[in-house]
Amino acid sequence: MITRISSPILVTGAERSGSSIIAKIINLCGGFTGKSNNMYENTRIKKYIANYYQYMGIDPSTQYPLPNREHLPNNVNVRELILRTLYEEGLNGEAPWVYKSSKSCQIWPILHKSFPEAQWIVVRRRTGDIVNSCIHTAYMYSYSNKMIQSIVGVDTEREGWIWWVREHEKMFQEMEQSNLKIKTIWPERMVTGDYSQVKDMIEWLGLTWNEDIPKLIEPMLANSKINTEKI
Repeated sequence: MITRISSPILVTGAERSGSSIIAKIINLCGGFTGKSNNMYENTRIKKYIANYYQYMGIDPSTQYPLPNREHLPNNVNVRELILRTLYEEGLNGEAPWVYKSSKSCQIWPILHKSFPEAQWIVVRRRTGDIVNSCIHTAYMYSYSNKMIQSIVGVDTEREGWIWWVREHEKMFQEMEQSNLKIKTIWPERMVTGDYSQVKDMIEWLGLTWNEDIPKLIEPMLANSKINTEKI
């Protein structure tokens, strides 16, 4: 059993909201991610969580149907599994660690039970920008399906993604009303050079701001100015 307690930072938000760039900033300021992919999501933990989704009968893509948060199993606790993975990948002592997953908000009660001390970062983006990005992203496909459109009561793919975003907004409201330690971030502000909100986030997390961040994330921000689907 893992006895050392590290400080968890859980980054989430609807997909295509900019959670990857926020996770990268936290990593650059000292948050440990372990062996993560280019979207700053730990690859082993991602695989483990996908297995839990299958165990719970949830579509791993979590586009449709979304998990029923009132009927999540009570016997799922991922604390030991996640901590063991991170320690095996180099986490030392009580260093802060970050796990980024857009899907975390959809099963937040399980993660809250496993890590009640966690600090949550919810990444937000304007609905229209999320919808446009989903429509033009190959792996975001569910609401082009006419049957799914009919089930959720819409007539077009765009309306389907709007419904999906609204469902995520309900999740964020639930999280805020459930005494989670939570902070909401809007990455698009950085596109205009406003880093005040992310600096405040880093201070809230107990980390130290890296003055090189504007330069280090410039390629991602420059790309987002041309194509808002990429933030």
